[in-house]
Amino acid sequence: MLSPKSAELVEATLPAVGAAIAEISALFYQRMFEEHPVLLRDMFNRGNQANGTQAQALAGSIAAFASGLIAGQTPDGMLRRIAHKHVSVGVTPGQYVVVHKHLLGAVAEVLGVSDEVATAWSEVYWLMADTLVGIERFLPQGQREHRVIARFQETEDVVTFVVRPVDGQVRPGEPGQYVSVQVPLADGARQIRQYSLSGRSDDALQFSVKRDGEVSNHLHDRTPVGSTVLVSQPAGDVTLQPGDGPVLLASAGIGCTPMISMLAELAATDSARQVIAVHGDRDQLTHPFRAELAQLVAKLEDAQAHVFYEEPIGGWPAERTGFVDLASVPVPAGTTAYLCGPMPFLRAMRTQLLAAGVTDIHYEVFGPDTISAG
Repeated sequence: MLSPKSAELVEATLPAVGAAIAEISALFYQRMFEEHPVLLRDMFNRGNQANGTQAQALAGSIAAFASGLIAGQTPDGMLRRIAHKHVSVGVTPGQYVVVHKHLLGAVAEVLGVSDEVATAWSEVYWLMADTLVGIERFLPQGQREHRVIARFQETEDVVTFVVRPVDGQVRPGEPGQYVSVQVPLADGARQIRQYSLSGRSDDALQFSVKRDGEVSNHLHDRTPVGSTVLVSQPAGDVTLQPGDGPVLLASAGIGCTPMISMLAELAATDSARQVIAVHGDRDQLTHPFRAELAQLVAKLEDAQAHVFYEEPIGGWPAERTGFVDLASVPVPAGTTAYLCGPMPFLRAMRTQLLAAGVTDIHYEVFGPDTISAG
């Protein structure tokens, strides 16, 4: 917990820091990348830096952590999520020192705060950093060379890769987890992206990639069967939890990958749980794992699928045309909901579920998390 004096100063300056934290974050990243360009080249997502979403997520997480400290609470879920992301891209304890230097320097420059206030916010930072390091210490770490043993074209812009560690030591991971994949790009950068596991296997890892940026383009165009890629240990805290209650698996677009992995696990274990699978896409041709969704639902004792298309091809039910709307989907009390998809979809689903009385909600985000940190 914060010392009494620091708590008083942080509480007093929290509104000012919160109002300026987007500016603080932008300056922080600028200064850090100027001194350590390798971080932008080989670790941070250059696309997220360009559009500002990484700065927004950082701002929200620090503000949320500071607010929690003032209220005597710790945002454990947010911290676990950040820790899993960190280990998946290879963040080391020493890099927290680098972040501290440039983050506190940005706070001082933007707000012109006194040394006493800067010390109080430094205390906030190290409480958060030490908590993250403590969590990360117990998570599987490391990246290894994996050989592509198969690849499948799911849709025009989605490819599934099946990879196996060159050293033969496989850690399959859990349904809902993801791996980080690092590839060499033409300009010498080695960029990293996360991709959810999209199937279950005891001797390989399977992930699916939608073409939408420099890393995904490289994987689509330059990663044939037989090539190797650097892949992390599976990470992520949004995993299918055991239990007997109803399960809702809701996704949109490529967000179906962790959901199809969870559905495959339920089918493989002959689960008797009530399962409601919901998916939204543009049309039938852009829907990855469309046939597999129907096959897995058919294998389960008590499961149903509800698919929404914005622009369906051919005849399609009017109540399933447009964006996903849970008002037309029976969601029983006591449901555990798992969500994955674009940010507007996640926000809409969370709102609809809370309105329906569902509070046990878990979600995975592709990119910086601006929900839990917002």
